[in-house]
Amino acid sequence: MIRTIAIAGKGGTGKTSVAALLINFLSERGLVLAVDADPAMNLNQALGVPLDGAQTIGGIRETLTKDVSQGRISPSVTKMDYMFSKMLETLVEFRGFDLLAMGRPEGLGCYCAPNEFLRRALDRLAKDYKYRYIVMDCEAGMEHISRQTTRDIDILLITSDPTIRGITVASRVKNLIGELRTKVGKMGLIVNRVRDGLPPEIEKAINDSDLEIISTIPEDPYIADLEIRGAPVTSLPSDSPLRVKAKEIAEICA
Repeated sequence: MIRTIAIAGKGGTGKTSVAALLINFLSERGLVLAVDADPAMNLNQALGVPLDGAQTIGGIRETLTKDVSQGRISPSVTKMDYMFSKMLETLVEFRGFDLLAMGRPEGLGCYCAPNEFLRRALDRLAKDYKYRYIVMDCEAGMEHISRQTTRDIDILLITSDPTIRGITVASRVKNLIGELRTKVGKMGLIVNRVRDGLPPEIEKAINDSDLEIISTIPEDPYIADLEIRGAPVTSLPSDSPLRVKAKEIAEICA
């Protein structure tokens, strides 16, 4: 049975780094479908996988629009079937995982059609392919949760930094889940970039929000150099605090 893991939270909290390392560790246990549901498209860089705009759902949709306007699609082919076939052609296959990226929305911030396609595509891929895990890096905020891009989530990981703003966003994500039909099996908080333990104010905010802490990740001294070099997060050394904690989180998710 496929296990679906979604990573959400405030931007700049290490959400994509955690997602990339989870994909890296979980791919040792079985084939992973990695979904970059953030239009910023950073997951491929964190994984060290080349990707261009045409290899995204947004890019496929633009091609579809051109092909329809120029009469290059048979009336017997549905738009969903066309997009799904093109998506399979552009699905990035790598060692232990496949990467599917959402890319840009259609027009000014409208995600309705791409989200609907992504939801259907995930259902279809889960049915037809031998994936053991789906790991979804959601955009900064709650767009894909509120749009219910994926209806059932086995594990929702909410990332935060040790700030009141980060915990507030995490709390909103938790509350939003309770208001929607989206089914979530387990939900947990990851607090990243922690120095000398959690400040009392942050501990109180977490307790008041009734959030369960899955992991606290110490500030990683290797990250700055890695970002300067543009190296993938998966190249962090074995003693990297982020890598060590991500491996522990992968054990929980597996």
